[in-house]
Parts: sequence; C-alpha cells; structure tokens
Amino acid sequence: MTTLWDTTGTAVVKALAAERRQAGSVSSGLALTLVVVVDEKHVADAEAAATHAAAQHPCRLLVVVRRRPDASEPRLDAEVLIGGRLGPGEAVVMRMYGRLALHAESVVLPLLAPDAPVVTWWYGEPPNKIAHDPLGVFADRRVTDCALAPDEMAALRKRADDYAPGDTDLGWTRTTLWRALCASAFDSVEGPVLTARVLGAPGHVTRALLAGWLSSRLGIEVEQVDVEGTGLTEVELSLEGTTVTITRGKGTTAIMRRTGQPDRTLPLPRRELGELLAEELRRLDPDEPYAEALEAATGVGGLADHPAHRTHEWHDPVEADDPDPALTVT
Repeated sequence: MTTLWDTTGTAVVKALAAERRQAGSVSSGLALTLVVVVDEKHVADAEAAATHAAAQHPCRLLVVVRRRPDASEPRLDAEVLIGGRLGPGEAVVMRMYGRLALHAESVVLPLLAPDAPVVTWWYGEPPNKIAHDPLGVFADRRVTDCALAPDEMAALRKRADDYAPGDTDLGWTRTTLWRALCASAFDSVEGPVLTARVLGAPGHVTRALLAGWLSSRLGIEVEQVDVEGTGLTEVELSLEGTTVTITRGKGTTAIMRRTGQPDRTLPLPRRELGELLAEELRRLDPDEPYAEALEAATGVGGLADHPAHRTHEWHDPVEADDPDPALTVT
C-alpha cells in the first residue's frame, strides 16, 4: 500500500502505476471501474460492501470521500492498494478537502480503467439530481439507495423525476428474491390475477417497488397495506378460486400457501449490502423492469423515453439554498 498525504491527482496516477508494476497487475483483466461516493463515518461499511462485490466482479475500486468544502485550501489524501484489505484488485481511497471535493472528477477521471464501463454508487442519501454530480454524469450505471434517505418515498419520486436509462436503486435489488418467489407461485396455478396486496412497513421503498413491479406485470392496481415492523412481510395474489400467499417466516425462510395445496417453506435470506451491490454489477445495460416498476410506484410516466445522456449542472453546496446530498461533505 502507498499512502500519499496532501498530494495531487498526478501523483496518485503514478503511485497506482507503480503498484501495478510491482504486483504484476494488468488492467485488461478488469471488468469495470466502481466509483464509491461515501461520507467519512460510513467508509468502513462501504469498503466492506465494495470489496465483497469486487471479489465477484474484477474491477478498479475508487472510493471518494468528500470533506469540508469550506476549507480554505484544497487538499487530497490518498491510499493506493493492490491486494490487501480491499481485495485482490486495484483500489484507491481518496479523501478530498476544500473546493477539490466539488471537483472530484478531476482526480477520478485519469484513474478510470481503460476501455471499461463505469459504475457509480452513492452510499448515503441519493442525489436530488444526478446531473449535479460529475461522478454520476460520466458513469454508465448509477446505483442509489433510497432506503438511506430521511423520507424514502420522497427520494424515490426524485429518482423517477430524474431517471435516465442506466439508473437503479438498491431498494429495487432487495425485491429480487421476492420477485422470484412470486414468479414461482405460477408454476402450479393458472389464470389471471384478480387482486394483489403487498404488506410491509409504511413508506418502505422496497414495498413500493415490489408493488409497482406486480402492477406493471399483471396490469392491475396493487394494494399496499401497512403493518408493524420493518421491510416486506407478505404478498397476497388472488385468482379465480385460488389465493396464493407468500409470508416471511422466521429467520431466512418464507411460507407459500396456496388454496388446496400443502404449504411450502422456501428460502428467503436477508442479503448483506455487498451481495446487493454485486447483483447490480452483473448487468451494465439499462434495467427496463426497474423503470417500469418505478413508473408504477411513483406515477411518473414515460421513463423509458428519457435520454440516457446527462450534462453536468453546477450546484454549489456551500452557496446553494438547497445543497444536494450528493455534494454534501463531512
């Protein structure tokens, strides 16, 4: 590992090249560049999740920690690693102070793996507009997590208003196993679904997106029912003469009940953050089912017609009356 204090972007590029020569690393083996935007207090969690994902998807990992935009002098501290605590791949952790924190792309762009797609993940409250953050503008895929916002549903509506092909949210990723269970229910039942209900914590973004997905797939309104607790608890699908209920059980299982058939116990583990991120790195094309679920969940239409290209819009968190969380510095 090479540690650089009060350094420059050029010095970081040279240090990474030197580490690569020493380790015999070749950038041609990298599948992508993963840019992680995180505040200081969550760096350890973000690094752990990104390391888990990078173990499944060889990538160059660039961690950007924005700090104190009001500092009188810009400053860059960096750690350059190949192997070690961030996995076997190439990694750079950059802490940026002062106005440099608002121009992180000036340091990040020269560090992108050549000819490899870029994924930007914000571990924190999602941006109001991704165009405010250059780290999202140049990315091929953009991963947010509305569950980390103070108001999850308000954040989800912002994601719909600001949607471009290539966007996704980890609230959607958390529906994957539930969607698989819902689909498997139709292995033994036939006919159109007449009514559907999704039960879960009020204002929960994953509940809203699962209901949106069911609505977009089935062509019906899906009722959302508030229950105590956290997360999703149950899905109920009613067909003519048949009802299918999928209920989260204790631990890592779910119970599927169908009229006239024995109950089935199915796996439904609670996945860690690294597993969710790894799933999103498996696909680098636009996630059309997510766009359709987002439309149904928020009522914002025409998302598939939104242009994929974004142009950077300058938004200063120091001077703006409504500082964007993407540029909030700790």
